[in-house]
Amino acid sequence: MSSLPDLHYELDDRYRRRSGRVYLTGIQALVRLLLEQRRLDAARGLETAGFVSGYRGSPLAGFDRELARASGTLERERIRFQPAVNEALAATAVMGTQQVESFGGARVDGVFAVWYGKGPGVDWAGDAIKHGNAYGTSPRGGVLAVAGDDHGAVSSTMAHQSDQTFAAWSLPVLAPASIEDYLLFGLYGFALSRFSGAWVGFKAIAETVEGAMSVTLPERWPEFVTPDDFTPPPDGLHFRWNDPPSVAIEARLARKLEAAEAFARANPVIDRLVVDAPRARLGIVTVGKAHGDLMAALAALGFRSEPEIARLGLRIYKVGQSFPLEPTRILAFAAGLEEVFVVEEKRPFVESRIKELLYDLPEGRRPRVIGKRDSGGAELLPAFGELRPHRIAPVLAERLRRIHPGLDFSERLARLRPSTPPPAEVRRIPWFCSGCPHNRSTLVPEGSTAMGGIGCHIMATWMDRRTIGITHMGGEGANWVGLSPFVETPHVFQNLGDGTYFHSGLLAIRQAVAA
Repeated sequence: MSSLPDLHYELDDRYRRRSGRVYLTGIQALVRLLLEQRRLDAARGLETAGFVSGYRGSPLAGFDRELARASGTLERERIRFQPAVNEALAATAVMGTQQVESFGGARVDGVFAVWYGKGPGVDWAGDAIKHGNAYGTSPRGGVLAVAGDDHGAVSSTMAHQSDQTFAAWSLPVLAPASIEDYLLFGLYGFALSRFSGAWVGFKAIAETVEGAMSVTLPERWPEFVTPDDFTPPPDGLHFRWNDPPSVAIEARLARKLEAAEAFARANPVIDRLVVDAPRARLGIVTVGKAHGDLMAALAALGFRSEPEIARLGLRIYKVGQSFPLEPTRILAFAAGLEEVFVVEEKRPFVESRIKELLYDLPEGRRPRVIGKRDSGGAELLPAFGELRPHRIAPVLAERLRRIHPGLDFSERLARLRPSTPPPAEVRRIPWFCSGCPHNRSTLVPEGSTAMGGIGCHIMATWMDRRTIGITHMGGEGANWVGLSPFVETPHVFQNLGDGTYFHSGLLAIRQAVAA
């Protein structure tokens, strides 16, 4: 790869170039994904269209803005962006795109669609997403549900991990490790959705979607194949009208997950063995962004190249489809190992499934599985917050010393320990911008109390403005319905932003009136 600058590169090349290198933010990669899918369909003779709907919120706050900037390019490729009042209505609109092929009088062969929302938006849209997934996608459409998970609660009222939520709703889950993964994983996700009839969850965490990098485009994208070891039920798995409420819908969801597992088995492009060693004793499974953290931890310990890592007796397996986990390659990966170390952010997800897969193996063939805790129950990696290389490195060093007692990592680990900065001489906390109406509107009369709400005005809760508490978006004031009968205070003020009012806050006002 040449290190010389490309003097002919233009910013619009991020969407125009068909090969070579392009510079993309995570948000722009999601936009480019739509164009790539449309171009692939056109090359196969399909006259498809694209559709995007969701609700803004960090870390996906800039997605709608970038879609608007690229509107000319998107419109030429028949890709429509429709902002929604809230996440649930966005998901319902996306559900409608999968009805095109069966409605009659279709002007296109199918519509591939993207729903997007931050972690709380996944929760808000739950019923709509569950219904959309249950009733299914169209064979030439497909749906990606992009979850902007804020693992570190950097810009949310609480941290989010949508993996378990999507799994509970029977959505397959994809966990890209980097912006470069977004394009391949997204194309895989559309193909998986078309085959299985399921909506596909796509993790876009803050650390990847808010980043930027140069991405090398392949000369050709992989051709996804249809599994030959899965037979759909006679009535199929895709969208159809007027399914009566029954357990049959639940049974179809189970078959969709079987189809997703078969698709992963037939298309080993996002789950892959990164490093192999013939007589490996320790195997490491990584999920999503934690893969980069693991490789950085290995580099910090002095092992940068794949041959160096293999000489340690390590195997590394990078999981792309975290649910349902494809079992045959996991079993092959674990064969002959003494221990499997699962590195993933937040609560155990893939780790739990691997333990299930290996549980029934004979004792001599069953490796220990560790991750959040070791086999004795001691904590290894945190099940909360964000993972960092300096958190992984000490655990990894200890596992390596068990295989190679002569290794000494003390100096390298000492350099990795994060230093504590001295206390700031001046403490500056976030405040309203000059001229912002919130400077005035969040003041309350003497002796009164206000309750906080979602939006910039949440900052009033840490200012000297007698403003307390918050609820979820759209619940503003409803807590007073339960609180007011049991306290002496006769009245409080409730802050409610105009965006929240339009999203769902009107319901809270109606509840207050009804009470």
